[in-house]
Amino acid sequence: MTQASLFNQIKTKASFLCVGLDVDLDKIPPHLLKEEDPIFSFAKAVIDATHPYAVAYKPNLAFFEAYGLQGWNAFKKVIDYLNAHYPDHFTIADAKRGDIGNTAGRYAKSFYEYYGVDAVTVAPYMGRDAVEPFLAFEGKHAILLALTSNTGAGDFQYTEEKGHLLYEKVLKTSLGWENADRLMYVVGATKAEALLSIRKIIPNAFLLVPGVGAQGGSLEEVIQNGMNSQCGLLVNSSRGIIYASRGSNFAEAAALEAKTLQTQMAEHLKLSGLI
Repeated sequence: MTQASLFNQIKTKASFLCVGLDVDLDKIPPHLLKEEDPIFSFAKAVIDATHPYAVAYKPNLAFFEAYGLQGWNAFKKVIDYLNAHYPDHFTIADAKRGDIGNTAGRYAKSFYEYYGVDAVTVAPYMGRDAVEPFLAFEGKHAILLALTSNTGAGDFQYTEEKGHLLYEKVLKTSLGWENADRLMYVVGATKAEALLSIRKIIPNAFLLVPGVGAQGGSLEEVIQNGMNSQCGLLVNSSRGIIYASRGSNFAEAAALEAKTLQTQMAEHLKLSGLI
């Protein structure tokens, strides 16, 4: 999917919501554990309930890999289901890969060609040759970890050298990589104040913004500081949507949370003149 196609979906849905699929068998409704594939059953129900309000889905690979082959099979089924039934939705493998050369190329081939996702999250620490293989596939995207919300983010990302912070250097350097127009970037919602300076470096790129909802990030601040002329935002909510209820009404509760966020997003898109 191209960024232009993604923007068209944002306008059509009046939404830039990404639903994170962090499927934890310890948290899903107990009755689903009787299903043949409880991971897929839960994810499918959430997708079916929230798809009118979302433009993207982001399965977090850790929550699938934790269950071994069962989890990997469920991940494949989730992506296949999305591609078959909701092909206009942007799919992100939140895998945070970051290895070099042929290894990176194999990861890219796996996620783009075998699993069929639109994008993969990638760590930039090993530099150009760890990322460019993910940019070699037309219509596919690498989402580079830029500024994250976790406690340890300050260990490296805010390191200053010659007046520039490390995460700013990552952003500036990445612009020189081959097919850099296929790059997107992760910026945590709890770092919304940094979005103004980030937008000066990458004014046109899409940002994947996790941390709204359960992690306390402000949707208002993210929009105010990060929205561009093509929206340029995919705001992710995971736990706040998919675990809105632990009961038999979990899908309906997820839909209600997704609709609430979509309604807020639609208001801002209208105010910005994008819809």
